[in-house]
Amino acid sequence: MSAELRITLAGAERVVAAGTTAGDALEADGRTVIAARVNGEARDLAHLVADGDVVEPIEVSSDEGRAIVRHSTAHVMAQAVQELFPGAKLGIGPPVENGFYYDFDVEQAFHPDDLKRVEKRMREIVKQGQLFSRRAVADDEAREELAGEPYKLELIGLKGGSLEEESVEVGVGQLTIYDNLDPKTGELCWKDLCRGPHVPSTRSIPAFKLMRSGGAYWRGSEKNPQLQRIYGTAWESRDKQDDYLKMLEEAEKRDHRKLGAELDLFSFPDELGSGLAVFHPKGGVIRRVMEDYSRRKHEEAGYEFVNTPHITKEKLYQVSGHLDWYRDGMFPPMELEGARYYLKPMNCPMHNLIFRARGRSYRELPLRLFEFGTVYRYEKSGVVHGLTRVRGLTQDDAHIYCTREEMRDELASLLRFVLDLLRDYGLDDFYLELSTKDPEKFVGSDDAWEEATETLREVAESEHLDLVLDPGGAAFYGPKISVQVRDAIGRTWQMSTIQLDFNLPELFELEYQAADGTRKQPVMIHRALFGSIERFFGVMVEHYAGAFPPWLAPVQVAGIPIADAHIPYLQDVAKKLRERGIRVEVDTADDRMQKKIRNAQKSKVPFMLLAGDDDIANGAVSFRYRSGEQKNGVPVEEAIAEIVNAVERRIQV
Repeated sequence: MSAELRITLAGAERVVAAGTTAGDALEADGRTVIAARVNGEARDLAHLVADGDVVEPIEVSSDEGRAIVRHSTAHVMAQAVQELFPGAKLGIGPPVENGFYYDFDVEQAFHPDDLKRVEKRMREIVKQGQLFSRRAVADDEAREELAGEPYKLELIGLKGGSLEEESVEVGVGQLTIYDNLDPKTGELCWKDLCRGPHVPSTRSIPAFKLMRSGGAYWRGSEKNPQLQRIYGTAWESRDKQDDYLKMLEEAEKRDHRKLGAELDLFSFPDELGSGLAVFHPKGGVIRRVMEDYSRRKHEEAGYEFVNTPHITKEKLYQVSGHLDWYRDGMFPPMELEGARYYLKPMNCPMHNLIFRARGRSYRELPLRLFEFGTVYRYEKSGVVHGLTRVRGLTQDDAHIYCTREEMRDELASLLRFVLDLLRDYGLDDFYLELSTKDPEKFVGSDDAWEEATETLREVAESEHLDLVLDPGGAAFYGPKISVQVRDAIGRTWQMSTIQLDFNLPELFELEYQAADGTRKQPVMIHRALFGSIERFFGVMVEHYAGAFPPWLAPVQVAGIPIADAHIPYLQDVAKKLRERGIRVEVDTADDRMQKKIRNAQKSKVPFMLLAGDDDIANGAVSFRYRSGEQKNGVPVEEAIAEIVNAVERRIQV
């Protein structure tokens, strides 16, 4: 009689026979439930349960389930590549957001036709139903088996280190290899060094598609060989994949780099260098309106405006810790008059100097300092992307200094202020992310970090929004809340950040005089609402697909005369609109009226005012909207009132 084991399944105790797998216990079909969580660790369905185990299902439609499907699909892709390109050497193949990739060392870059061949072979492997079989190996055994895979050998040597994405290969502790086995004969089809888990068989991969290929440096370093990376996507159903592909099509139409050129908003001249944008007049209007509205709201909320220089002696960032913790993200220093200067990557140390410039009293706190401060960060060329990842950026940066007693209320008020202001810009689908201490990269005491983290958690939860943890994602000086915003097509963008900091005030020896006459250290709150104006601008372009609401549109009204004789009338209407603060242009070009309408629509102007003989006779205009809808014979004052009302209410039309 076989031994019995007691396990916990769905919260209830169950008795199972020795030799029972997690899949048996869960009665998993390998389609809906594709892996198991055993005592909190993700495992294959073939994992043997032990006495006392707590076993939970991992469904294919969960985030964890999708990641497992995607990682398994990466293995299938690598197998197909090595079958079609026998000399290909394997890099890494992790799951990533919405998909997966695998890096290969091959003689020539992949051609789109190569990807078609790889995808065809992948479908054959999936149909075959090869089994994913895990086996543990000693380090020396792994080296012997993978002697022809130099990059895998390097990973074995790095086992247990800071591997980031490479951790899907080796993790910490026992090495494992996954064999892909023929379901009929059990013969080995392919194998890879991998931590797992995986789906039970290739038939458990419901839907996938290869997307593109490109170059990637091994382990992200320009000092290492350049490999070829193939990206793909995989989902729990064809319908989900179709939805994602449709979203990508829509995202391509909304690409801010494309729309920025079409609408003449900004550009990236080669003469300036990568990641350095210039804003054209129309883009400059949008940016100014965004900044002006933000300034007004900050003034109303009691912020005081400051300005700081773009460069500083290195000592400032030695004191702040940035040179220790953030040097790789900073531009190289400049030697001037025997001193080393850096372009500033952060505004906060300079704001600390403003606080420290004279004695401070508790009566001045909370002290809210605000700056549109331009900073410079040396982003690697491979990650620079339009306005959303640049090297020169302007933060709407605020630093609030308050007492320990004021800290919680200030944070709660600050978070409400941030969310309300984002809503004013037309973003209203949020969740919050709490980034906690990186155990390898922090300053200050554990107690201070714990207090700061729990305070932020309480404040975040008080807003009754979804709260997601980001373990180890905090900056070195304190935990943070970040506001994650979903745009019009469901993509998530990190926007505002709020960081609670007990450490920089100590490093800069900041003090205020308390009510009892003692000297105390303030708490410092870091806050960027836009994150950076450039990135926020890019997100707004994509959120609105370039069709900004009237209050943000660079040209709010286009006057379109039916004939040249009607131009003076529309210019008079334009004068009245400008007196009400409306940005208006009258099209006086030689084009026909229909061409002028098409030009205005292409430029995504919210309102068009047309005028002909009848309109002039009646003191009216034909009122045309961006949608193509038109109202004829609208009295001029009524048309002006509607436009002004839409702008003042910040509504979309």
